[in-house]
Amino acid sequence: MITLEDVRGAAGRLAPHIHRTPVLSSGSLDRLLSRELLFKSEHLQKTGSFKVRGALNAALQLDGPRGLVTLSSGNHAQGVAFSSRVLGVPCVVVMYEDASETKKAAVRSYGATVVDEGVTRLNGEERVRAIAAERGFHYIHAYDDAQVMAGQGTQALEFTEQTGAPEAVLVAVGGGGMISGIATVIKAVWPGTRVIGVEPAAADDTRRSLLAGRRIRLEAPPRTVADGVQTMMPGALTFPVVQKYVDEVLAVREESILEAQRLMMRHLKQVVEPTAGLTLAPLLEGAELPRRLGLFVCGGNWLP
Repeated sequence: MITLEDVRGAAGRLAPHIHRTPVLSSGSLDRLLSRELLFKSEHLQKTGSFKVRGALNAALQLDGPRGLVTLSSGNHAQGVAFSSRVLGVPCVVVMYEDASETKKAAVRSYGATVVDEGVTRLNGEERVRAIAAERGFHYIHAYDDAQVMAGQGTQALEFTEQTGAPEAVLVAVGGGGMISGIATVIKAVWPGTRVIGVEPAAADDTRRSLLAGRRIRLEAPPRTVADGVQTMMPGALTFPVVQKYVDEVLAVREESILEAQRLMMRHLKQVVEPTAGLTLAPLLEGAELPRRLGLFVCGGNWLP
């Protein structure tokens, strides 16, 4: 389990290197959905995603690494590539062959080498560990790492300093690194605020796992427009935190994710990726949610 103090330590470590992102709102969107919505805007973070927080927090605590390596569909990949540039070491990123070409190009722009030929969600872990062993590079996992989890929690720490307590916060869920860090902070600072995860119905491994009381692995790699959350099973480190602090995980339809993305871009006047639409999507499906909500906008790495 990570603690609030772990997150505070990460915040101090990260402060010289990343943005303190704003909390945005839209009166027209509030009226449309009869809510007060507070958007923590991590799409405006360096690399276009919250992922740099966890990657860099882990990287800054390494003692003279020869290089960094990771496996990612895109946003964590950019975070690790950015981190390698901060440290001044080489970086190899294993990316799924069908990952976003926009995100692959962004990873290369930070100076990292992309390995993607023949990489799938079934063999990616094997490929990245082989490269780590062969080159002696440090593997920064996308979510199942305590330092990554603490880094991701720093966005929630900022949020608690920027606004009063909402009745609930909504967070996109993939492997669980983001929501475990956020939930640790929210429950420590605002114990009365509900923490609600949101997954695509096609990739609801965390929702199923919570219901079963154990980690459930999906039978096949999920196919969803929310490419940042295509994990097949919650992390071994993240899942106990989710069990302890997360009140509920909702699953939403693909069309709701895309409509939520469109609404956010139309009303906030911001470019966000489909995965970022997850937190707004439950409202479009009539989920019973309180009036004042915090929504964590996970990323903006998207081109139409």
